[in-house]
Amino acid sequence: MWYNDLRPDSELVNDKYSLIMLERDDNYSRMLDDDAKKRTISNLLKLRQGLFENIPKKTVDSNLLLCSWNIKNFGTLKDRTAESLFYIAEIINAFDIVAIQEINRDLSDFKKVMKVLGSHWKYTISDVTEGNSGNDERFGFIYDSRRVTHSGLSGEIVIAPESVADDAILKQLKRTPTFTGFESGWQNFSIVSVHLQPGKTDANKAIRKEEVRLLMDVLNTKLASAAFHNRNMIILGDTNLYANDDDIVDLITQHDFVESDALAGQFTNTSLNQIYDRLFLNVDPYFKIATDDFGNEQGGVFNLFDYIYLNSPTEIATYHQLMLLHKDDPSNLIDDASFTSYYNSYWKRNQMSDHLPIWLELQTESSDEFLRWELGKF
Repeated sequence: MWYNDLRPDSELVNDKYSLIMLERDDNYSRMLDDDAKKRTISNLLKLRQGLFENIPKKTVDSNLLLCSWNIKNFGTLKDRTAESLFYIAEIINAFDIVAIQEINRDLSDFKKVMKVLGSHWKYTISDVTEGNSGNDERFGFIYDSRRVTHSGLSGEIVIAPESVADDAILKQLKRTPTFTGFESGWQNFSIVSVHLQPGKTDANKAIRKEEVRLLMDVLNTKLASAAFHNRNMIILGDTNLYANDDDIVDLITQHDFVESDALAGQFTNTSLNQIYDRLFLNVDPYFKIATDDFGNEQGGVFNLFDYIYLNSPTEIATYHQLMLLHKDDPSNLIDDASFTSYYNSYWKRNQMSDHLPIWLELQTESSDEFLRWELGKF
């Protein structure tokens, strides 16, 4: 991580050229004053402690930490502070591969985060899905090149026109999923990142179900034609699946995709009442999710709001002036109650996201499993 922007000006006499958080539209002035620097440093220490307590350590040649995170309108929301970009980078830094949904056309904030992460962090990114239904969104994978390699496989899932009926409710998925390959240790695998149709109405559910049906038809074809060692596939992302969407989940699991026990049923939105973000695996027997000493799969949801942007009067008060500055019409921010409501409903979600990161720890050293599997063939 590159924390140079958090240093006092007195330490940067000869290093100002290396600053990242600069206001391009204000003669490249610094985005962080001294109060913001102190607050960011203090909160980073709390966030790092939370990541240390909840996310496994990266170990050489034995594990891989996979994360999926919908970062709300990443590029469209123009009032994200440099402070928040540091927190986003710190969370990404705790993992090895992070699949990100809702990256928008403007990549200014995305590039700032990449610079904070450091030069060993690389990324692949798709173009935006054009049209109103695409919502100006693209998909990205950010990965630690010291621990994982991009296999060279990268593309988008496009539905062949001849496979769709003339009267179908849609011809393509609303937001074109990405299909990307990675290698780490023993493991070769591909990841499909999705952002499915939201909404609880019957019409929205019908679209979401058709999106999954079309997607699974394409993926089954790919799995059937893939070389043996490339058949490990993971579907992840913001699925927008609701409690009554079991029939849609069945469209995935009936094709040998399994949801990790570590993530099944866990709330993944900021309000902690929906299981939007999911992860399904269709993998070989020696492709393993790491387990703890009791045999439980290692994975979960990281609630970043337990460590930053806390829902406390003291914490909220520190952001009063920024909320007044950034809100289009601040006239209704008149008392503590109105500030608290806006802070929890909009401010902290626009600074970070309305989704929480989900993660799994994968085992990348599978010699024993592989040898036992091969022995069983004789």
